Amino acid sequence: MNLQPLQARVAELAEARLADLGIADQRLADAMHYGLMNGGKRLRPYLVYATMDALNTEQSLADCAAVALEMIHSYSLVHDDLPAMDDDDLRRGKPTCHIAFDEATAILAGDALLNGAYEVLASARELSERQRLQLVQVLGRAAGSAGMVGGQAIDINNVGKSMAVEQLEHMHLHKTGALIRAAVQMGAICADKHTDASITEALDTYAIAVGLAFQVQDDILDVEGDTAVLGKQQGADEALNKPTYPSLLGLEGARTRAEALVDEAIQALASLPGDTSTLESLARYIIERDH
Repeated sequence: MNLQPLQARVAELAEARLADLGIADQRLADAMHYGLMNGGKRLRPYLVYATMDALNTEQSLADCAAVALEMIHSYSLVHDDLPAMDDDDLRRGKPTCHIAFDEATAILAGDALLNGAYEVLASARELSERQRLQLVQVLGRAAGSAGMVGGQAIDINNVGKSMAVEQLEHMHLHKTGALIRAAVQMGAICADKHTDASITEALDTYAIAVGLAFQVQDDILDVEGDTAVLGKQQGADEALNKPTYPSLLGLEGARTRAEALVDEAIQALASLPGDTSTLESLARYIIERDH
C-alpha cells in the first residue's frame, strides 16, 4: 500500500495549519513542528480519506479532520515518550522531542498540538457549524479520559501486573483504538453520513477490529522487529514488563488473533455504498507492516 502521496498531502496541510496558529514562541513552534512533522505513517488521516471514498464523498471535505487527528496523535507520542511515561529516546528513528529540545518544551509542544487540533476543526469553513461541533465532540471524547488518555492510564497502572486478554483488549480499545474509531467517525461526519445507522455500525465494527489488529501487530513487532526499521527501541515493552498479546497468547496465537480481526474488519465493509478497496487494503497492511 502506497502511503507516500497521502503523507505528502497531510504534511503540506499540517504545515499550513501550524502557520495559521500564530505560535507566540519560536522554540515552541520548532518543537511543535518537530513532533508533528517527524515522519509517521499517517494512518489516521488515511482512514479519514478512505472513509470518504467508501461514502462517495470528496476527500478534501475531510482535510480538517485529517490534520486534527494527526495533531492529537503527535501530541500523544510526544507525551508518551517523556521520562515520566515510557521514557523513550527514539521516535521514528530520531531523538524524541524531549531529547531534541528539553522536557518542559516537549510538554508544552504536546499541549499546544492538542489545543491546536480543536482550533483546526472549529475554523473549517467548508463544513457546517453542526458538523464542526460534532467533530470536536467526537475527537474530544476519543482523545480524552473516555478514550486514549483513559487507555494510557490503564497501561501505566498495569505495568508489571498480569492481565487477561479481555483486559488487554479493553485497554487497547481505548489507548490505540479510540483515535482509529474517531477517524472513521469523523470521516462519516465530514461526508454528512453519520446519521445513517447501518453505515455508522459497519464503520464502527471495521474500526474496532482494525484498531485491535494494529496493536496486536505492534506487540508482535516489539518482539521480532528491528530497531532500525521500527524507528524505536525493539523490546521496549518487554523491558518495561508490560502485558502484550505475544506474552499472553504466544507469537503464533497473536498472529492468529490479528488475522481474525482483519477478516472481521473486511467483512464489515460489505454494506457501504462506495469504494471500500482502500479501507480493505489498509486493514491488510495493518498486519503486514514491518514498522
